[in-house]
Amino acid sequence: QVQLVESGGGLVQAGDSLSLSCAVSGRTFSSYAMGWFRQAPGKEREFVVALNWSGSSRVYADSVKGRFTISKDNAKNTVHLQMNSLKPEDTAVYYCAAGSWPLTTQYEAYYWGQGTQVTVSS
Repeated sequence: QVQLVESGGGLVQAGDSLSLSCAVSGRTFSSYAMGWFRQAPGKEREFVVALNWSGSSRVYADSVKGRFTISKDNAKNTVHLQMNSLKPEDTAVYYCAAGSWPLTTQYEAYYWGQGTQVTVSS
């Protein structure tokens, strides 16, 4: 089993930055691809970004490319999502996920965090 706990969400203004963290416990951290998904009110959960198990490959949704960066700290079993130049349309609950590469669909996720709210005001 793997447990994922997100933190770092909040309310920011358009153009601001925010960093999310996902603490991973349980089975070997480096065994899985790690990623972030988000779900806005009334919409389906959508892929944001993923990182392969070795940290050598990343894939980003077009909507966040150039603004968001995913990274991992193997020593701390933590995955980070740095979000810059935030827009109101980035408002959503952000979920950390662990699963199989490329982890760009929900069907590739084995484990989910509980989610953290990010709200971007205009």
